[in-house]
Amino acid sequence: MKHLSVKELAKAAGVTVRTLHVYDCTGLLKPALRTEKKYRYYGKAELLRLQQILFYKELGLSLAQIAALLDAPDFDLVEALTGHKKALQQKQQQLSKMMETIDKTILNLKGQINMTHEELYAGLPKEQAQQWRREALEKWPDQVKHSEKMLLKMSRAGFDTLQQTFKSVNEQLAALKKEDPKSPQVQQLVQQHYDCILKFWGKTDNIAAAYKGLGGLYVADTRYTTVNGTTDPEFAAFMNAAMIHFADTQLKS
Repeated sequence: MKHLSVKELAKAAGVTVRTLHVYDCTGLLKPALRTEKKYRYYGKAELLRLQQILFYKELGLSLAQIAALLDAPDFDLVEALTGHKKALQQKQQQLSKMMETIDKTILNLKGQINMTHEELYAGLPKEQAQQWRREALEKWPDQVKHSEKMLLKMSRAGFDTLQQTFKSVNEQLAALKKEDPKSPQVQQLVQQHYDCILKFWGKTDNIAAAYKGLGGLYVADTRYTTVNGTTDPEFAAFMNAAMIHFADTQLKS
């Protein structure tokens, strides 16, 4: 390789010309060549030594400590580079953790800390919540994982609002269970129910069939249409009919 001038080396290494002058004066980094006009030029060996100097500086060593290490008779460049890599990996892990902590702190200060799995099922007895999640994962693993991944990114405030809206809509629909499932009043509430379901599900293929399938689940397992702790097969059948009508008239397969 061609030799580099002081200015060229300074630019390549991201240091100042003055820094290289100091290294030269202290004997830490001598140039490979010095012309009659006192111009200094650096070769490959000097570039590698400068790399080591900068690595050790990054680790917080003083120039005197660096000189002692580099000039030690048993100094091994490959071993030193391996050590630098390990130290940088540890520092990278530390910085990643610090960045994660900062992100969480910012979200916390904004009231937008991410949800946990436990919070997704808050309000249910712990054993019941675990059972429902286990059953759902067995039946629809991809859909459940997709839904939870999306919900876990929501703020607590956003998730609480969604839960409250869904609960309110269900209670209003339960109060109308003796009405015609196809009536405008019922269908207007079913639209709100569908909007909530979309937020829980996220985007999904063949949404009409999926929504009608949910209605069928309500009939097959009335736990999913429990209101105020009471199962209601009549309400489940009403919801199934209302959802089928909505899917057939408002959704495209």
